[in-house]
Amino acid sequence: MGDLYVWLISFFLLIALLALVVFQLMCLADLEFDYINPYDSSTRINRVILPEYITEGVLGAIYLVTGHWIMALFTGPYLYYNVTLYMSNRHLVDVTEIFNMLPKEKKQRLFKLFYLVFLLFLSIFWMILTALEDHE
Repeated sequence: MGDLYVWLISFFLLIALLALVVFQLMCLADLEFDYINPYDSSTRINRVILPEYITEGVLGAIYLVTGHWIMALFTGPYLYYNVTLYMSNRHLVDVTEIFNMLPKEKKQRLFKLFYLVFLLFLSIFWMILTALEDHE
């Protein structure tokens, strides 16, 4: 029964991560279509970057502590990428360069979105499998 709770927690953490990435994509789309100025867009995006990184770190730690090695391996590259960006101080969006970096930033966040959807489907699969095993 404990594994089912772990999968539920990971499901909600992945939903939170998806919401943060979609929010960042919406801010970039608003900037692209001139609905928002660059300062507001970069401020909004920078405000949610650290919570995204922390949530991903917590998710990876939960997988490691509970012994779900395959899911921990799947979260590894995303976590490594985030740590690399943070350690090199390239994790924040620069106000003056946001228009030049807009296509790159959108591609980066779209890749994150698809990667998180993949992890969400895996999490749902394992949650259903665990629930069926616990039921029998």
